Amino acid sequence: MDKSGPILILGAGTFGLSTGYHLAKAGYSNITILEKSHTFPPPLSAGNDLNKIIRAEYEDPFYTDLALQAMAAWKSPLFSPYYHESGYLLTTSDAAPEKSKHSLAKSLLSISEHPAFKDKIIPIETREDIRKVAPVFTGPMHWRGYLNKFAGYSHAADALSATYSACCALGINIVLGEEAKSLIYNDTTCTGVNTVSGTSYASSLTILTLGASLGTLLPQVGRQITAKAWAVAHIQLTPTEAAKLKGIPVTYARDLGFFFEPDHRTNLLKICPSGAGYTNYTHIAGAESEPQVSVPPDDNDFIPERDEIMIRKLLQETLPELADRPLINRKICWCADTSDSEYVIDFVPGKKGVMVVGGDSGHAFKMLPVIGAWVKETVEAGRQEKDRWRWKNGSDASGEVSWRVGETTDLNSLHL
Repeated sequence: MDKSGPILILGAGTFGLSTGYHLAKAGYSNITILEKSHTFPPPLSAGNDLNKIIRAEYEDPFYTDLALQAMAAWKSPLFSPYYHESGYLLTTSDAAPEKSKHSLAKSLLSISEHPAFKDKIIPIETREDIRKVAPVFTGPMHWRGYLNKFAGYSHAADALSATYSACCALGINIVLGEEAKSLIYNDTTCTGVNTVSGTSYASSLTILTLGASLGTLLPQVGRQITAKAWAVAHIQLTPTEAAKLKGIPVTYARDLGFFFEPDHRTNLLKICPSGAGYTNYTHIAGAESEPQVSVPPDDNDFIPERDEIMIRKLLQETLPELADRPLINRKICWCADTSDSEYVIDFVPGKKGVMVVGGDSGHAFKMLPVIGAWVKETVEAGRQEKDRWRWKNGSDASGEVSWRVGETTDLNSLHL
């Protein structure tokens, strides 16, 4: 591909910025990123968050190796200010369903004999084991699992902002407040996009990194990639309370939820309940495989009641003194799910000049430093060489994922 030809990237989230960054570093000199949000980081980007887990446990060793590559890149000068190796306490409660316990066992197996984790794993079998690694937890916690010391979290929104700045420094034109309305085709070749503002942008390659909003522009993706959401809430701590929790590991009970050490600037404690996620199916004109496509609603500043119950149960188990505190900054955070939790990094079948990069399935942000390199490889090969990342006609991402608890629920069925 001509490195001076115009490349359009739609969406300035995790996938879009990483793609632009790696293409520009490889010498592609005419890159424009269009982002519908007028502010950055984009409100709907899953990466626009206080923090995200950085870990390499996977049921599939393929992703373990990729995550280790990403973790090495998190220690590079661009990303290292936003990475904290605080450890990762992964457990299930006694009441957890067997699928959660089985998933944890497979995750542990993926790292237990890997040389990168030598002397980094501490078994958790009793309450006293938890007290040794997190003495500030005062709840009962009848949990089993392990502490992985070679893991932690990133300051997510800050890392996105740093990548944005790096893209600008490399000469990428990032246009905020410009939403793609439709793709422009010459027969079966995509030659650019029309935007809501009425502007047209020409391209020799258009890369769709629209996350949960992909179905609005490319309805033929059907349910192969489905917009799903999970609840997020925060507790405002005092400086004294935050200092007490400084340095705790990322704590995740598979069947209850997870939380991080408090944010060092705001003293906010972020907590996420476990669950299979929410969809929001809406009629989209032009959808081929399904009459409806899941898309994020306009209002996302709420959490369903059952998620609040789950959050308070998690706190009762760990930090009971906080269990009745007000939950603030509530929202549902959208990502793009696939049925097999594989990414989709491929050209759209039957078309030329247009690619989809998506399907983060809740495990992509940790790959921010390296995702774009995989996209660059696909662009230069002219096809996706890995079967697992190819376009999959007819796949339905509404099914159950092995490590998630419960069943997916559509927001339209809830009385909010």
